Amino acid sequence: MCFFQPLRPDARTSDQGTAASMSLRSLNQDDRTYMQEQTAFYQLSGTTALLLLAGFYGLTFLMSLMIGKKKENVDSYMVSNNAVGFGLSAASMIATWIWAASFYASATSGYQYGLSGPLHYGFWGALMILFIYPYGRRFRALAPKAHTLAEVMHARHGTSSQLIMAVSNLLGSCISLMVNFTAAGALVSVLSPLSFIQGVLIAGLGVLSYTLWSGFRASVMTDFAQLVAMILAAIVIIPLIFFNAGGTDMLVANWGNLSAEQSDFFSTKAILEQGAPYFVAVLAYAIGNQTIAQRLFAVREDLIKSTFLTATIGYGAVVIGLGMLGMLALFVGLTPADGDMNNIIPQMASTYLPPFGIALFFILVVGSLSSTADSDLSALSSIMMTDIYGKNMARGTPDPKRMLWWGRATMIVATMIGVVFASLRLDILVMLVFVGALWGAIVFPVIVSFYWDKVTNKAFTTSVICAVTLFAVARFELLPLEGIVAIFFELFASVGLGVVLGLMTFAFFNRKIAIFVAIAAVIIAVPNAVGFLRDYPVLLSSLTSYGISAVVCIAMSWNNSERFDFALLAERVTSFQKSADTDKETSTDVDGDVAPARA
Repeated sequence: MCFFQPLRPDARTSDQGTAASMSLRSLNQDDRTYMQEQTAFYQLSGTTALLLLAGFYGLTFLMSLMIGKKKENVDSYMVSNNAVGFGLSAASMIATWIWAASFYASATSGYQYGLSGPLHYGFWGALMILFIYPYGRRFRALAPKAHTLAEVMHARHGTSSQLIMAVSNLLGSCISLMVNFTAAGALVSVLSPLSFIQGVLIAGLGVLSYTLWSGFRASVMTDFAQLVAMILAAIVIIPLIFFNAGGTDMLVANWGNLSAEQSDFFSTKAILEQGAPYFVAVLAYAIGNQTIAQRLFAVREDLIKSTFLTATIGYGAVVIGLGMLGMLALFVGLTPADGDMNNIIPQMASTYLPPFGIALFFILVVGSLSSTADSDLSALSSIMMTDIYGKNMARGTPDPKRMLWWGRATMIVATMIGVVFASLRLDILVMLVFVGALWGAIVFPVIVSFYWDKVTNKAFTTSVICAVTLFAVARFELLPLEGIVAIFFELFASVGLGVVLGLMTFAFFNRKIAIFVAIAAVIIAVPNAVGFLRDYPVLLSSLTSYGISAVVCIAMSWNNSERFDFALLAERVTSFQKSADTDKETSTDVDGDVAPARA
């Protein structure tokens, strides 16, 4: 394996060989600062990078061949016949939730906000996995054979509500796909001689190659292997960077590099600018993201709780650990190359890791972005197969073969779109908060539709449209956030805070306790929010979307005299492919074997 390792020009004396073999830990601070200024990254050779990529995607492709079927089953293609075992489903959930953006955004948070940054990102993200499983059990109990959440909304309300869910899911998965391809291009371009576009193309074609034929089954199977590779790499990489950067002595010596806010574990700035917006956004991710819903509908119903609890711990541990690299970058005084925060982790890796460590880091990021990208492709295909073709174009009588054609065509088109738009290189952290806040508009109407039999299709649709509109007004400050306008948004943001806390409480306690928590939160929030939240438009707009959607949905449904029979959901949402062969597979795992409780 050949690596390029640049040396300081004035160090190329007669003892050049000794200098070249010197470990990064033995370099003094001036040497490290010089290298960061002159060459921010050590690079793998082009041959090494291509071999690593070919090996990774080649092995995943071979794994997908092992589970491929000549005559694919559409229900298996989308949700593995609702019968995936514990091990595969938990690993897939962790691998999907841990994506390349998680690494970069968590590190950015650590670099900007110091001690509390990675915890805000990783802890709240993990907590949302925990909070969603009680609602997930309700969804599965009402519609055990569902493929998408939008499909269930079609059975509950009708076409308009379904399309709102489907379009929001399509938008979110497309953005996620673009972000992961962007991460691939950035990684390849900074750690090898290959270009950004070459990295994007390789990742796109690699992920498509092993996902196209078997869909969700291939995604789940390869997620397990990718997660193992990611965890092993993280276990090696994080301690290596920490000790090569100077360990605890470096932390003590460079504590002065942190501002008062960055050194405060309970920093108000970090809470208001990072923690609270992400806390609000991730709850929306859990409801609005089809990649999560797909795994919810795929895992065996009796294993939902254990799967999501395991995913909560696994996600939090890995992402918080890698986010600490951003905090270490702050301690050592690293300046992001080209002012791009997404370069923090690659710079730390190339500065403080030996060659084999850089190769491990390369695989770590490729594995994380691939596990999420294949999940996005599977999610997009299932939405097109179920919600666009199955429920609308075919009007409830779909042809399974044509459904598969739609699913595979969607993957190809989505990959092309993701590759093209990846060139925009948008800020990852901003995109995560923005999309999550948009999804916030649908959280309350979706959840309450599964518990309150008075919610109508008109109430659902109107509440979401109003929430998205006012979110955009506040987020982009289309109206000046001052005077009566600011007070209006701050009042609804206070209601939004009550909605968020109430929904979280309702996940584990009864309705009365949840309502009490929500009302108490609003009463406490109003005097503190008015005159204050207008200075934090990201948080203000996110909470407003929750508040507006809840108020409009409740107001329009309150006097409805018609009651919905939830038993109809199981009758209306069924498997698409009902044949003798399908019946034999209804209790199978990803590979076609019976799914044990701990498979």
